[in-house]
Amino acid sequence: MKKNNILIIGSGITGLTLAERFASVGDNVLLIEKRNHIGGNCYDFKNKSGILIQKYGPHIFHTKYKDVWDYLSGFTDWIGYEHRVLGYIDEKFVPIPFNLTSLHKLLPEKAEHLKKKLIKTFGYAKRISILDLKKYKDNDLTFLSDFVYKKVFLEYNLKQWDKKPEEIDSMVVARVPVVISEDDRYFSDKYQGIPEKGFTAMFKNMVSSRNICIKLNYDYKKLKDLSDFKSVFYTGPIDEFFNYKYGKLNYRCLNIKFKTLNREEYQPAAVVNYPDLKYPYTRITEFKKLTHQKHKKTTIGIESSSDKGILGWPLLDDKNKKIFQRYWQEAEKLEVRNIYFIGRLAEYKYYNIDEAVKRSLDLFNTINYGGEK
Repeated sequence: MKKNNILIIGSGITGLTLAERFASVGDNVLLIEKRNHIGGNCYDFKNKSGILIQKYGPHIFHTKYKDVWDYLSGFTDWIGYEHRVLGYIDEKFVPIPFNLTSLHKLLPEKAEHLKKKLIKTFGYAKRISILDLKKYKDNDLTFLSDFVYKKVFLEYNLKQWDKKPEEIDSMVVARVPVVISEDDRYFSDKYQGIPEKGFTAMFKNMVSSRNICIKLNYDYKKLKDLSDFKSVFYTGPIDEFFNYKYGKLNYRCLNIKFKTLNREEYQPAAVVNYPDLKYPYTRITEFKKLTHQKHKKTTIGIESSSDKGILGWPLLDDKNKKIFQRYWQEAEKLEVRNIYFIGRLAEYKYYNIDEAVKRSLDLFNTINYGGEK
């Protein structure tokens, strides 16, 4: 390969953004991917019935970053979609995250009193972690936090993580707060939507440059020498890159079963969570409701979590954090040879779509413009 070529390993949103950016300034980019498609876990496609589904579960774009929104808007128009999730709790569909509407539906006799106590203590429209709420020494708040903890968090976390909420990283739990308002949107970001023709169509537009060569079903280990490239960007599992020399990093893995039903609608929202242990699955997605697609049939995805399956969520406990730090120290040494480790798997970190895009844009700008762009 020519010295001015860029190698990107992995075609998730991180790899795609980097490929587009480097190609835009004239670099020749080789983008390789183990799977038979680009897009990572955001990949979507039309099934045999013609319904657009997301192969690895629901993904919704949302961001507070105008630059990220503007960047992706160069490759797609948007469906105006604000995500609203319901939880099936005590035989009722209630908003998730738990908010004042959920409170009135599940505890109607106590709701007004508890609402006043929440607003007085925290303020209206505030968002608070359930673990922080449980710290307050107040009889009413203790009652409420115990109720929400059990009904919304405890059994769901046992299914999703095989751990209690307090046994996993607090940042993970904080992703689903208690909301002290009637705002039933899952995300509060200014910019929200789903690519008009799907994520895959947007991704194809991003990498349509003649400067980008894509190889699918290709393992980077087939390459003889990474030093043949000016820069290498690795977005795969970091422990795999170093041949698991410090041990395997653990993930909770996604398992999803699809069913196409001969009916127009299955459930009252695009995503319904099932926190109760009596249900073996964690959530069900009805994909038509994400894209507003009109169709006589509907397809649902029934999700569960286990130790085996599609790599989904890093298990951020102390043991795995320590293992990751050893790998990251190795990775930092390689940066002097222009090998960069970036993305959800390489950094063993939660990234929303917008965060992955912004991280990639920032790295590209740092390399090419010293961070100024």
